[in-house]
Amino acid sequence: MHDQRGLTRRGMLAGAAGGLALTFGPRVGWTQAAKRIEQLDPALDKIIDKAEPIKELATGYGGDLGPAEGPLWGKEGGYLLFNDIHTSRRLKYTPGSGVAVDLQPTNRANGLTRDLQGRLVSCEHDTRRVTRRELDGSLTVIANSFSGKRLNRPNDVVVKSDGAIYFTDPGAGLVPEQWDLQYSGVYRVTGDLGSLSLLTDTYIQPNGLAFSPDEKLFYVNDSRRRHIRMFEMLPNGMLAKQTDRVFADLGGSEPGVPDGMKVDTAGNVYCGGAGGLWILDPAGKKLGRIVHGQASTTNIAFGGDDWKTLYFTTRSTLFSVQLKVAGIPVPVAAKRA
Repeated sequence: MHDQRGLTRRGMLAGAAGGLALTFGPRVGWTQAAKRIEQLDPALDKIIDKAEPIKELATGYGGDLGPAEGPLWGKEGGYLLFNDIHTSRRLKYTPGSGVAVDLQPTNRANGLTRDLQGRLVSCEHDTRRVTRRELDGSLTVIANSFSGKRLNRPNDVVVKSDGAIYFTDPGAGLVPEQWDLQYSGVYRVTGDLGSLSLLTDTYIQPNGLAFSPDEKLFYVNDSRRRHIRMFEMLPNGMLAKQTDRVFADLGGSEPGVPDGMKVDTAGNVYCGGAGGLWILDPAGKKLGRIVHGQASTTNIAFGGDDWKTLYFTTRSTLFSVQLKVAGIPVPVAAKRA
C-alpha cells in the first residue's frame, strides 16, 4: 500500500527501524565530546576507574535505517554478538580477532538475549516478532501477535530466572492498519510459551528493560519521555502496577535517550541518556557518565570471563570499558524450586 507521497508501508517501517535515533538525533550545532569518564558522586570509584580507557572496537555500522544494536556476550565461545539493523546482519566480535558476519539476513533484528538453556532470543523488526533459535538450528516463534493483532516492532528482550521472557514492543502509529495494535506495550511470555500477557500499555516508546539482581524490581525505560520507570514484581511474574514510579530522568540539553539497559550484580543501573552512558546506584542516584563522544548509546552488555567488561553500541560503533563490578550474567542462573 502506498500513501500520497508514494511511500510503501514497508518503506515507512524501514524508515522507522532505527526509530529512536531518527526521532531523537543530534541537535543542530552538536559536536562530538572528548571521550572521558565523568564522576558525579564518590561512589563511582567502586564501579569504575575514571582513568579507564574507553576503547573503540569496531565502527562503520548503522545508517538512516537503523544502528548497531543488541550486544550479547557468549561466555562459552568468548565472543560478542551484535546486530547491524540497517544491513540485516548479526555480527560477531572476538577479542583479538575483530568482527565477522555471523548471520545474514536477520529480518533486521534488534535486541538479543539468551534463555536458560542458552538459546538465542531475538527481536525482529521486519517480521514483527520475537524468535528463539533452537540448539538444532531450527527457529521457534515466541510471539508475533496479541489478542489477534500483530505486534508493532519488538525491540528489546530479557529472560527471568524462571524462564519467562519479557519484551518491549514500541512503534504504535508506525503500523496504522486497523488490524494492528494501537498502543506500545511491554509483554511477558511464560517459559513454556503457553501464555502471552500484556504487562503495561502506558509507555509512549518502551525500549530497554532489566531486572534487579534479586528480580524483585523491573526497570523499563521510555525513550520518548527520556526516563526509566521501575515496578515491583508480583509472585506470578506480573507487575505491581501501583508501584510504578520514575526511577531516573536521563534527559538534558545534550543528545541521547534511554535505550538499552543493564544492571550489575550490585544493583547499579547502566543506561544511555543525554550526553553518554549513565551509571546509577540502586536508588536511582546518578553516579557518573561514560562520555563516548557520539550522539546516542543504543544498547549495553556485560562480558569477559569475569563479566566485568562493559560493551556498548552507538549508532555506528562498538565500544568497551572495564569495570570493577561484575554484570549479571546471561543466561541468568535458573531459579531453584
